[in-house]
Amino acid sequence: MTALEIRNKYLEFFKEHGHKVIPSAPLIPENDPSVLFTTAGMHPLVPYLLGEKHPQGTRLTDYQKCLRTVDIDEVGDNRHLTFFEMLGNWSLGDYFKEESIKMSYEFLTKVLNIPVEKISVTCFAGDKDAPRDEETAKIWEKCGIFKNNIYFFGKDDNWWIAGEEGPCGPDTEMFYDTGKEPCSPNCNPSCNCGKYVEIWNNVFMQYYKNKDGKYEQLKQKNVDTGLGLERMAMLLQGKETPYDTELFAPIMQKLKELATNDNISSRRIVAEHLRSSIMVISDGGRPSNIDRGYILRRLIRRMTRHLNKLGINLNLISELIDLNIENLKEMYPELINNRETIKNVIIEEKNKFMKTLEHGQKEFNKAVEKAKTENKTEIDGQTMFKLYETYGFPPEVTKELAEEQGFSVNLEEFDKLFKEHQEKSRQGSEVKFKGGLADQNEQTIAYHTATHLLHKALQIVLGDHAKQKGSNITTERLRFDFSHPQKVTKEELEEVERIVNEQIQKDLKVVCEEMTLEEAKASGATGLFEDKYGDKVKVYSIGDFSKEICGGPHVEHTKGMGTFKIKKEEASSAGVRRIKAVLIKE
Repeated sequence: MTALEIRNKYLEFFKEHGHKVIPSAPLIPENDPSVLFTTAGMHPLVPYLLGEKHPQGTRLTDYQKCLRTVDIDEVGDNRHLTFFEMLGNWSLGDYFKEESIKMSYEFLTKVLNIPVEKISVTCFAGDKDAPRDEETAKIWEKCGIFKNNIYFFGKDDNWWIAGEEGPCGPDTEMFYDTGKEPCSPNCNPSCNCGKYVEIWNNVFMQYYKNKDGKYEQLKQKNVDTGLGLERMAMLLQGKETPYDTELFAPIMQKLKELATNDNISSRRIVAEHLRSSIMVISDGGRPSNIDRGYILRRLIRRMTRHLNKLGINLNLISELIDLNIENLKEMYPELINNRETIKNVIIEEKNKFMKTLEHGQKEFNKAVEKAKTENKTEIDGQTMFKLYETYGFPPEVTKELAEEQGFSVNLEEFDKLFKEHQEKSRQGSEVKFKGGLADQNEQTIAYHTATHLLHKALQIVLGDHAKQKGSNITTERLRFDFSHPQKVTKEELEEVERIVNEQIQKDLKVVCEEMTLEEAKASGATGLFEDKYGDKVKVYSIGDFSKEICGGPHVEHTKGMGTFKIKKEEASSAGVRRIKAVLIKE
């Protein structure tokens, strides 16, 4: 069964069980500073998990493009990926444990035809904060799961919360028995020996953990599930790794044909990082030295270095991109329209990196020779930082090169120097929330409303071409990216400020309406990422001034938001400007 067939069967199954199919949100999240990329299906649904009404109802299902950055250095082994697809279904205060578990069991055993003896499940063992989840275990047993295949584990394994506070609760995880020999008589799903592979996770959000660390029952109890598509395809196809499935096989084979110095780890790195880069660029990502742009830069540069290691002509990157797009276009049709942009971005970044490599390699070689003469086996953090700051040589490349020559690196020292550098130059990542899901408080809601006012004001002052390209909101400020070919003048910024503050002082009423996407467009509402919307959308009108498709939430009246003040205007990327602004409360 191909990955696309699994996806289609999943969506159709939950559609038949009363769920509305919603489109995948972009990899680059809107208005969520807690993550650089969309890392799970629940991220775009945060407001609705916290109580906002979803225009599609209380039962939802989708496939979600995801990217997780913590495993970049692990890519090259037989299982780690950065980009992956997550299938999910949600109950927003609708069904709970019993119906969720019954549907999961039916899909696994009746639709995917997985023998019940191959399925093991885990449940929450209970502690001082919440009781042992016997209810979930009994439901599984009633469905047909063998009693000796039901396990109980603690919070580390069977409790879900994003961050330090917020909605949370016990989860139940499903595992596929690969048939491998157990690692010990006590082998169970918590082992990493490879016998048991996690395939699905159902989270039962029934508690709220507050700032004091206390757990309270939620009024709206949600179900949030996630099934990894690549992993499921691998298991159902009887493959050893995701790289053996149809998602990667064509590119893996092509790399093998082109390589003059073949090794499987480098081929996997190229295949995975190229796919991830293509997906990020298609959703609007661009390389830079900070935040998600730096992650994309790392992916492209690490891929380029391993193409070099394989002995593959770098001029063939365009051909490899075409091969990937042709292979993935049925799953991600948007890649076809974005083909040329994808090629231009990757090739331009590759060319920059080759210049960087040329200069940096010489300095790295000098550092190695110096270390050898001093009988050292480590490249110190100071040298790594100099290579990074002066020659743009990424620390992960220094690490890989050093290890190839039998040297270790002092990453701890580098990290310390890099953090000092960030403080001085005000570069690097924005401060991320510790709260987890999202900080939907009075201040962030006001900032969310302010982005709509700012968007309209920019179009009045600069022209209709000044369209939103992204935004990011914290409790301290808003950040707004928009298309514009040159720096915005001081006079223009002052006029934008004046217009926004004028609307705030008018105490405009904010009205939310639900309608079809066609009705929203016909009404004059504007919106981002139109392919992400479902059949029904929310349209927020701020008086007669602004009308946008948006998930919310927003203030009810503009007065009381505070005084709008632009703190900075700068370039974000080619043809895109960035404004940082605050609301000052009297």
